[in-house]
Amino acid sequence: MIMDPALKFAVLLILFGFVNASPTNHDFGRCEGIVKKWALSSLDQEVKGDKHTLRDLLFFLHVPRTGGRTYFHCLLKKLYSSSLECPRSYDKLRFDPRKNKCRLLVTHDDYSMMSKLPREKTSVVTILRNPIDRVFSTYEFSVEVAARFLVHPNLTSATQMAGRLRAKTKGVSTLDIWPWKYLVPWMREDLFARRDARMRKGLRDISNNDSYNMEDVVMPLQEFINKPVAWDIVHNGATFQVAGLTNSSYLAESHEVRHCVQKFKILGDYVLHVAKKRLDNMLYVGLTENHRESAKMFGNVVGAQVISQMEASNTSMVSSSNKSEQSSSFSDSEPDINYHQNGTSEQKSSEIASTDHVEASEENMTVGKLMESYEGCISSLRKSQALRRINSLKRISPANFSKEARLRVPQVVLEQIRSRNNLDLELYKYAQVIFAKQSEHTMEKLVTTERFPGLLNGSYGITVWKVILLAMSIFLLLYFYLYVNARGRISKVKI
Repeated sequence: MIMDPALKFAVLLILFGFVNASPTNHDFGRCEGIVKKWALSSLDQEVKGDKHTLRDLLFFLHVPRTGGRTYFHCLLKKLYSSSLECPRSYDKLRFDPRKNKCRLLVTHDDYSMMSKLPREKTSVVTILRNPIDRVFSTYEFSVEVAARFLVHPNLTSATQMAGRLRAKTKGVSTLDIWPWKYLVPWMREDLFARRDARMRKGLRDISNNDSYNMEDVVMPLQEFINKPVAWDIVHNGATFQVAGLTNSSYLAESHEVRHCVQKFKILGDYVLHVAKKRLDNMLYVGLTENHRESAKMFGNVVGAQVISQMEASNTSMVSSSNKSEQSSSFSDSEPDINYHQNGTSEQKSSEIASTDHVEASEENMTVGKLMESYEGCISSLRKSQALRRINSLKRISPANFSKEARLRVPQVVLEQIRSRNNLDLELYKYAQVIFAKQSEHTMEKLVTTERFPGLLNGSYGITVWKVILLAMSIFLLLYFYLYVNARGRISKVKI
């Protein structure tokens, strides 16, 4: 039987469709299995216990471009002495928590860092930012840092000089820190290529006044958000970081999970669910946009407990030292092994911030004093950052990033950013709900403290409700005792 040519062609098309559909379906099924398995194992590892109580180690999971550096310099460095900071790198962990008595870890590492830490003894805090603003800020900072190298005649000279400086100072520079270790060299190479192209063309004046679309000078924002590097590092970066799935993760399966989610958008729900659970279990979740309220809450939720812990620790040390004879003239304090996140490019802001630094052990720190010093510190830090930014952006003039310039970015670009950061948008909404609950809880605690001074300390260890329950128990026991005695007397009278 000879098949009709038209029918034969139709059958071939159907078979071709099945052949092509099969690998895709198989790939989705494989990815779904990988992501589900990771999600289930991640939820099994959640830390149990009272999330409101500060544990021995505080892990500040620093999401880039959320204002975390301000918290580090203006709050945490005033609460923890340098000897209590964990030796750290913003790329890979360089310390064994079993051998170091550190109490504070601040890093751009993602949540997979918890696999290196004593889970039951670690409290996690973080700050989240509106995802649209965070993408803008990530783009701007990548350009700002890369533009600093334009003082050199060519890319080769800039790269060699950066290498020599890092080797000489032995510090941690921006180029060592995730995600800038990937984004800045990429942007630096692009800036030099565009500058060389302008020189070849003989371009002197740039007529375009859109700083985010000035392709003769700097990579346009729209081009930036569509590059593979941005897809892998920037988009949904906060969600992947809280979930522990960045390209700097300690989990072997993280890259496969992340790429599966990027390929099949629907699988992102599993990652989002894990990230939300992680936020639920954190001691504190701040919002960049609610800056002052966030800082105040941090002082009352985290700062008060750190101060309480330090006071208890100091009392214990004084007590033990009084009981023992002085056997050595050497100090027991650990050496300062602090590897700052600020390297050569961030040194000035670090120095300015450190001039305001008063270690908690040197005076009787209170939440009030902490917030008072915070105001002066943040002012100095912002001035130094603004000056450095102005000097850097001069090298790519007339491009000049600002809030006003952001308003001129076309809606189509903003919609692309929203679409590419769908998980971050959902996580940020969830963080806003958590933040509102934290605010309410903190306000209730502060009001109670004012009404019942002395009943509360900063550690949540003794609450008014515990005192009330104790008083009620005593009252009931007393009532029962009097009731039994009264019944006994009545019985005697009847007899």
